[in-house]
Amino acid sequence: MTAIHHRTATVDGLEVFYREAGSPQLPTVVLLHGFPTSSHMFRNLIPLLADRYHVIAPDHIGFGRSSAPAVGEFPYTFDALTEVHEQLLAQLDVRRYALYVQDYGAPIGWRLALHHPDRVTAIISQNGNAYTEGFVDAFWAGLFAYAADPSNPGKEAAVRGALTVDMTRWQYETGVRDVSLIDPDAWTHAQHGLDRPGNDQIQLALFRDYASNPPLYPTVQEYFRNTQVPLLAVWGRNDEIFGPAGATAFTRDLPDAEVHLLDSGHFALEDQLDTITEHIHRFLRRVLAQTSHNLRHTSWHPTRLNNRGCPLPARPLRIPGAGA
Repeated sequence: MTAIHHRTATVDGLEVFYREAGSPQLPTVVLLHGFPTSSHMFRNLIPLLADRYHVIAPDHIGFGRSSAPAVGEFPYTFDALTEVHEQLLAQLDVRRYALYVQDYGAPIGWRLALHHPDRVTAIISQNGNAYTEGFVDAFWAGLFAYAADPSNPGKEAAVRGALTVDMTRWQYETGVRDVSLIDPDAWTHAQHGLDRPGNDQIQLALFRDYASNPPLYPTVQEYFRNTQVPLLAVWGRNDEIFGPAGATAFTRDLPDAEVHLLDSGHFALEDQLDTITEHIHRFLRRVLAQTSHNLRHTSWHPTRLNNRGCPLPARPLRIPGAGA
């Protein structure tokens, strides 16, 4: 078994926990987790990749074993979470890497790619959205309504339901062909993090900021079109948060994208580990051997940048369910 190291780095006074395995001389794969979990979601995948790749899986600020400063002490936005990971990768001298993104990991990964498109060698998306078609209205209507009117007590109460153990378990088990394949330690571990004092305010802040992600999608899609970055989508097709249309939409801008819709749900890695691992190995073996792509996408940068050189979001999109 490949040794997995459990490490902590300090970024701007914050402790960032990360799991690391494999030789740094190998190509790097950065794993970015979703809500409400942590790098714990990759505990079984890491050793299956580390014989061929250098694997890094950090916990976002406010999640897992990373620092969780109170709201008011840290700006809980997806821009801020991205900046922490950017600094972590710089500390670790990781200059080129493939990205594996899931749920919240996707908007963080897209920002990393837009800030430094020359550093991203490939993308693996496991139920990580970049198109509004992926939003399942029944799930997202309440969150976008809260983001638009956060002072409304009724709208806040509705999204607080996402912080309960029933909802966490629902995310792990819904759409899974055989629930007995889901390790209950996975959702209880995630819930333990949600239940920490003050964490509800952290998650509500990120719920409010989630509305900043869809307006960035046109710029992300421009990045896809102009770089033709290799992309693999391994997607639980029964996900009731990000539906399969979010996976097939990648092919609109990336005609060569490899899309696999699996008989699973939101956390497909929990019951489809072997299948996903096989797809990843085949995909990375193929695309990392191709150097012509790397020459193409290093010169591209977003057309609209702010005074810090970061991509500006496009004009707001119509978000499904936002008016509900």
